Amino acid sequence: MSLVEKNPDSQLVKKIDAFVQKVDEMKKQDKMDLSSDQDLSIAIMNLVSIEEHFFFTGAKLNKPEYYDLLKEVREIRKSLLKKIIKEYEGEVWCISKHLLAASMRLMEVGTKQLGLNKKEEAQELFEKAYNLYSLFWGLNMKLIGTQNIKKIGAGALNKHDKTTTVSSDKRSGFMGKLGDLVRKAIDCCIE
Repeated sequence: MSLVEKNPDSQLVKKIDAFVQKVDEMKKQDKMDLSSDQDLSIAIMNLVSIEEHFFFTGAKLNKPEYYDLLKEVREIRKSLLKKIIKEYEGEVWCISKHLLAASMRLMEVGTKQLGLNKKEEAQELFEKAYNLYSLFWGLNMKLIGTQNIKKIGAGALNKHDKTTTVSSDKRSGFMGKLGDLVRKAIDCCIE
């Protein structure tokens, strides 16, 4: 049963269903390789982290030459981000960069918690990181936008939805549904 059949009045659900079909068709026709864009988004995350490290190193050591390196890395990051974000309005460009950066940081902190054998805390951080990453893709695949936020149907979000673990196949709430869509759309196994 499709999402539209479960919530026939929800415009957002109809839009998501249509998007999934469109992505599936494009994959079959080899018109797009979202797995490459996913790899590129991870590279961009790392470039943002490198920018931060150059900043802190320059500031801590009082060596402005690190700021020159920061500038070079920033230019590379901007050019790569243009490959994923082709059209944007308002501050979507900057929001996208910060969503990737925050996702990367939460993954790093989660990994550290995992290393300290704090599995529950790590799991929560990983889920938040994935939610931010999904939000990045939702914005940039034009699944969500300010015009749609006000139009989310009652069936799409439920105040009784509960957060589930990352390993669960059934997520709830808007972020869970968006994450499921991103998981379906981006198949990292496409070579």
